[in-house]
Amino acid sequence: MQAIIETGSKQYLVKEGEEILVEKLKGEAGSDVVIEKVFLIIDGEKVLVGQPVVEKAKVTAKLVGQEKGKKQVIFKFRRREHYKRKIGHRQQYTRIKIEKIEK
Repeated sequence: MQAIIETGSKQYLVKEGEEILVEKLKGEAGSDVVIEKVFLIIDGEKVLVGQPVVEKAKVTAKLVGQEKGKKQVIFKFRRREHYKRKIGHRQQYTRIKIEKIEK
């Protein structure tokens, strides 16, 4: 069974038993997360499409842990003006494991 869900203003295609990285969610490792924005459910040959979401559908996931992404370097430079700025950023993510897709 597969589903398309939305969390953190991004959409993900998920399967039961799969681990994915999503935008940071509040919670401790081991806690449960319920995602109710389910746009599509694929169950073998059966496909349920929501308008915009599938009614009474939800995806249950277990929060595995918090992680940081790769460091992004932002470098600003203006030639002949003695202007240079170097800034770094590391995005925070949450790793979740999809346990159950309910329709």
